Amino acid sequence: MTAAEPGSFRDPSGHVFEADGRIFRTVAARALADYTFVRDSGVLRRLAADGRLVASEEVDPALLPASLGAEVRGAPIVVEHPRIPFVSYPYEWPFPALKAAALLHLDLQIELLADNVMLSDASAYNVQFIGPRPVLIDLLSLRRYREGEYWTGLRQFCEQFLNPLLLRAVLGVPHNQWYRGSLEGIPTADLNRLLPFHKKMSWQVMTYVVLQARLEASANDKGAAGIRRKGLSKPALLGILTQLRGWIEKLKPADTGRTVWGDYARNNTYTDAAEEAKCRFIAEFAEATRPTLLWDLGCNSGNYSAVALGAGAGMAIGFDFDQKALELAFDRAVSERLNLLPLFQDAANPSPDQGWKQSERRGIQGRGQADGLLALAFEHHLVIGRNVPLDQTIGWLTGLAPRGVIEFVPKDDPTVRRMLALREDIFDGYCVEAFTAALLGRARIVREMPVADSGRRLFWYDRG
Repeated sequence: MTAAEPGSFRDPSGHVFEADGRIFRTVAARALADYTFVRDSGVLRRLAADGRLVASEEVDPALLPASLGAEVRGAPIVVEHPRIPFVSYPYEWPFPALKAAALLHLDLQIELLADNVMLSDASAYNVQFIGPRPVLIDLLSLRRYREGEYWTGLRQFCEQFLNPLLLRAVLGVPHNQWYRGSLEGIPTADLNRLLPFHKKMSWQVMTYVVLQARLEASANDKGAAGIRRKGLSKPALLGILTQLRGWIEKLKPADTGRTVWGDYARNNTYTDAAEEAKCRFIAEFAEATRPTLLWDLGCNSGNYSAVALGAGAGMAIGFDFDQKALELAFDRAVSERLNLLPLFQDAANPSPDQGWKQSERRGIQGRGQADGLLALAFEHHLVIGRNVPLDQTIGWLTGLAPRGVIEFVPKDDPTVRRMLALREDIFDGYCVEAFTAALLGRARIVREMPVADSGRRLFWYDRG
């Protein structure tokens, strides 16, 4: 019997299944009327054509893979979706990505009202990214609009989109680690407690945080029967959505000063000649290997991802823990139309398997294997910065992709000297010879090249 994708079990309207590398979604009987209304309106086709909704095609049950069970074969309708290259979660998105996803949701709500279509929920997990472009992946969220209905997804939108954005925009606190620990988002009551009094004086914060928190508290005290929900006319609903969209569009991260690596791309230890040589090395690697999915660990503002994409890589996923660097990388991906998605990750504590039965949200290595890796000026942050043994670091890096480029940064480098300035040097075995031996124990070294007078070296490895 084929099991549904773990993240789709909550939706009674239909489940997602994978078979033979293909992605299928069932449409349950309870969702059939809404699905056919939306499909026949032309909305699904229109939104898929402009890239805001994942494409779908109804499949003849006789043509379904044999490995799919009775739950799929017996569904009234089964559709097939193209595979998303890499699934990401809102707790990994930098501020501008979360904002782009929120605006996509509101834009769809506003536009679809003219078609008498409404989104049934406001889950951020229903949005994925193709490069820096957000895409709605749950076509069963679209249903027929019901005259006079209120916005049922408001609370979810606030917790999963608005509150995480406000945490950074108002308080200067990134949402990522809190969101990862609270998968349903940031509760309005908690945000309300955090905000100082003077931050609550704006009309928007008063409406969507303070009053929402009070309504939730009242509902908890009186129960659902004690709360009377007032219906909204379509113009009133449209006004709320439009006003909220305008507010979110203006939100920006609070300026919290310089970060450690936020301007590293402009202010680093490389000479111009070394930087050019490094870019050539990366370009030659990408041109020779043509990775379909490239992971760029410590991507910073995306310079080397851009080089690799220009030389033949298909898509790049950039990982970094510096918020300003990620914001620069995301803005660059948008402005230069790069197939690059920058995500927040702490490599020493990456996103784990979590959620219901520890399978609802997968760890980064369970969401699709990279076939190319860049780890440039990165390994020393694990070895020197986080006390991860060198051999384990190399084993982990080479295990992420069958081929890649890893940069070794020696103790004589100014960056490592700064890291060791305020701590004891306990890294007796940290040297290029040990690095090379650890790498040769797991892969073939295709090529290596010095890139700085301090002894930095690039190593192109291949496990094949």
